[in-house]
Amino acid sequence: MNAGNALGPLSDHPVAPMHPSTSTPTSTTSETGAGDETSLEERKRAAVRALGPGYRPRTRHQSSDGSPKYVNRLILEASPYLLQHAHNPVDWFPWGDEAFARARSLGRPVFLSVGYSTCHWCHVMEEESFEDEAIARCLNERYVAIKVDREERPDVDSVYMTFVQALTGNGGWPMSVWLSPARNPFFGGTYYPPRAGMRGSGMGFLELLTLQAERFAADPDGVAAIADSMARHLRAATLPAPAGALPGQELLQVALHEAARRYDPILGGSLGAPKFPSSFPIRLLLRIARRTGNAEASRMAVASLHHMRAGGIYDQVGGGFHRYATDAHWLVPHFEKMLYDNALLAIAYLEAAQATADASLFGTVSETLDYLLRDMQAPEGAFYSATDADSLADDGSHTEGYYFTWTPADLRAILGAGDAMVAQAWYGVGESGQEGGRSILSALRSPRAVAEGLGLAPAALPPTLARIRARLLAARSRRPPPLRDDKIIVAWNGLAVSAFARSAIVLGEPRYADAAVRAASFLLTPFRTEHRLPHLFVHGLARGRGFADDHVMLAAGLLDVFELTADPTWLAHAIDLMEEVEAAFSDHERGGYFLSSAHHESLLLRERPAYDGPIPSANSLAAQTWLRLALLTDDDRYRHRAETIIRAFAPALAAHPLALDHMLIALDQASEGGKQIVIVVPDGQGALAPAARPLLEVLRYTFAPHTALVVARERQLGAELARIPWVAGKSLHQGQATAYLCAQGSCQLPTREPATLAAQLALSPPHP
Repeated sequence: MNAGNALGPLSDHPVAPMHPSTSTPTSTTSETGAGDETSLEERKRAAVRALGPGYRPRTRHQSSDGSPKYVNRLILEASPYLLQHAHNPVDWFPWGDEAFARARSLGRPVFLSVGYSTCHWCHVMEEESFEDEAIARCLNERYVAIKVDREERPDVDSVYMTFVQALTGNGGWPMSVWLSPARNPFFGGTYYPPRAGMRGSGMGFLELLTLQAERFAADPDGVAAIADSMARHLRAATLPAPAGALPGQELLQVALHEAARRYDPILGGSLGAPKFPSSFPIRLLLRIARRTGNAEASRMAVASLHHMRAGGIYDQVGGGFHRYATDAHWLVPHFEKMLYDNALLAIAYLEAAQATADASLFGTVSETLDYLLRDMQAPEGAFYSATDADSLADDGSHTEGYYFTWTPADLRAILGAGDAMVAQAWYGVGESGQEGGRSILSALRSPRAVAEGLGLAPAALPPTLARIRARLLAARSRRPPPLRDDKIIVAWNGLAVSAFARSAIVLGEPRYADAAVRAASFLLTPFRTEHRLPHLFVHGLARGRGFADDHVMLAAGLLDVFELTADPTWLAHAIDLMEEVEAAFSDHERGGYFLSSAHHESLLLRERPAYDGPIPSANSLAAQTWLRLALLTDDDRYRHRAETIIRAFAPALAAHPLALDHMLIALDQASEGGKQIVIVVPDGQGALAPAARPLLEVLRYTFAPHTALVVARERQLGAELARIPWVAGKSLHQGQATAYLCAQGSCQLPTREPATLAAQLALSPPHP
């Protein structure tokens, strides 16, 4: 039996389902020299002591005093994911030269395991296999075992995921790859049950480890030659096609037809299950609807957002979205929460609200951002990366979704009988539930139907639900929360900065403005002082060198902070970051940008991101960001760079347009040209200036995505904003805030009236 069919997706990967496979055993002795070993053991003991007396090792292998029976090298690492595995009986190494030197000296293959801290099936494989002493013995005696956090080393993850997908036709995490000591892969897959017969597998992880170890021992040179050959073929197969011509707007229609073919007309999003929010091109559809007037494009996008908001994939009590729904109804989520999902969905809901004037969509934006501020903001102001799907149940077990689920008895104990009845009716809480007798909260019924069923006046329901939600959130906060991965990843935080800054501009919310500025300021600190952007921060300390997506996504966020504040420093830093992308990451031969620079480790492949998955690729967002800079600065070099990127991916766009839906957003942006809005204010600064708000309210209900915005005082519109030539000469009229709408080198008459600005925007439609 296929384990994937039996259990749902055995992967935390949004593209393809898992395939089942195998498992094997372990010992924990090290084979370095005695002096080195003594030093290593001292460092490991010191690392455990430094964690303090309250430290609880994450392992079932503990001594009678609660201390861990095993401590491996991962205890010396900073990654929360690697630290989760520091007490496995597997003698894990982090990725690095030491591990591969050991493999060469011992004549062993390398087993590489890649995952991340909130990956459910990574936890399953850890518990089943990496905590199994027999499997650990096999790994320790016959392999050199390496553990990688995919969020810490996206370059390593990408290289070997490309191999696994080429070999098996799918991919996911945990990822399992067998390597030669030269770092070339010769076998791989994803999750494997520990032993034959478990989860319906014919061969388990233990048997597969044994088989591959015997294969390597019998003919190490032959296996190495096969791995070398596979590496050569992989490099040849992943070579990008030559650049093409700049695609025409007809490609947007092709994308619309493809989206309509995928669309679930009953439940929204893509047909079938599992359902990932990122698998349906909502923001692209909003732009197609705006450009063409296609009502169906708008309906598909907005209906999908409403279905997601009503389902269990949305945290009905605390706000924010879970990773994906395991069913077609958006009801049963995989309960982890990712920063990037919530940042991107906040922007999607914001844009849909602007396009439709649907106030409930604005409500989802606010609840999602409030969740990030409450649960995910670090003291420095930036945002943590994720929270786990599993949490501690009343019986002491780690159970997926326990923190987020409820029983009728829970509701009665917290709310009392009357409010509990309302909560059960609204949130769909029953005695049987969906998760072991516990219910996942949803909001699938209309307020009118629920009110009538309870004998309430419809107007009485919203305040009652607000009271209920607050009390449930307070009660839930007393439960043991899911584990949080406290890495601060620069790229993901760039997306969050954009979400907070854009929402602050549209909603006029100072808390969101403060969050955007604080996060951006923290993330930029190393770049300001050393002109070097890190990839992430752990406990406030910068680690690693930034990849292309770190630079691009932060630059995009800084442009939003500039539009929010009118402080030219943010614009200058955004330009500097993008110039670094151009200098250090360019594929000079074919166009576009590599994920890594020459300063990064040289790996089997140098990936040029060509797929918009859960996160827009660095290339798609770079094209959008260069176009925004061109619109802001009137510098045609920036437009040329954007068009070069789009041409570089023209063959991929023609073959699979929705695989690069954010690149299509850039194409839409490039073909339109965009608008420029200046609002001159007598006091304050930026988009939160009180005098600017009546005019900015026009943008609350106007979807104008390809627009550059400057809100500033008259005296700023000279030397201070010299990089933006089109703001020069703009002034207040009769001492009141005044708006100027410009496009393609000409401006409408200045106006102090919101209604006039709205009419001017309506009279300036995008090109058909």
